[in-house]
Amino acid sequence: MTRKLIFFIFLVFAGSLCTAGSLDAPSSQPVISIIIDDMGNQYKTGYRAVTLPGAVACAFLPRVPFTHKLAVMAHSNNKEVMLHAPMQAKGNNRLGPGGLTVDMSQEQFLKTLREDIEAVPHVMGISNHMGSLLTQHPDHMVWLMHEINRHGNLFFVDSKTTAKSVASRVAGDIGIPNIERDVFLDNVLEIPEIDKQFKKLIKIAKRKGSAVAVGHAYHPTLEYLEKELLKLDKYGVKLIPISRMIEHRKRSKPSWQASLSPSLKAVKSLKQ
Repeated sequence: MTRKLIFFIFLVFAGSLCTAGSLDAPSSQPVISIIIDDMGNQYKTGYRAVTLPGAVACAFLPRVPFTHKLAVMAHSNNKEVMLHAPMQAKGNNRLGPGGLTVDMSQEQFLKTLREDIEAVPHVMGISNHMGSLLTQHPDHMVWLMHEINRHGNLFFVDSKTTAKSVASRVAGDIGIPNIERDVFLDNVLEIPEIDKQFKKLIKIAKRKGSAVAVGHAYHPTLEYLEKELLKLDKYGVKLIPISRMIEHRKRSKPSWQASLSPSLKAVKSLKQ
């Protein structure tokens, strides 16, 4: 290896360290994003969700009574609108209209998904409602991500309802902007437990630089967020839209990690 080549490699390596350091600098403010799921069935709680302080994202179920009206309202309130696509779970959970299941043909799957997307005005991204079974199936996730790619301007959020989900890996392979949630705010629907999860969100953001939470349009969750979202300066974090969070994570990710992403071929070869 020549001296010139060694020197060139050194410059590239040093430059990448400087870039990574500037992105992860201790002085940069930690950021959080919050998504409110399962919206569209109830108007009163839905209205409270779309009027929450700050850049909270609103994820709507398709083809339910108040999705269209509330999604338009959310957009007018500068909230990012998402399709919360119903996906088959391991149990016998009722999917509701627009559900995506493992026994669908590709044609059925894509037809249903396209109708779901069309049912939500101003849609910017898609997340999974339930899906602990479907998100484990690489073929179905490939169908999903290729359809997202066909639209050209949508992102994907993996609600991570199972640790075995391959959704984010497939999204990354196909080049879909994506992210996974870090915290569920209201698995236990009591204010002290919601507070515990919110503080966990803040702690993760301060440790890692960013964190994503998912909550629901329930009275205790909304009551808590209506107050606490006004106190983010006190917590030392900033609330940003989920689309910006995806970009933030992408910029902050070291280049060597990106090279470790599994190939699409490898993902598709996984057995159902």
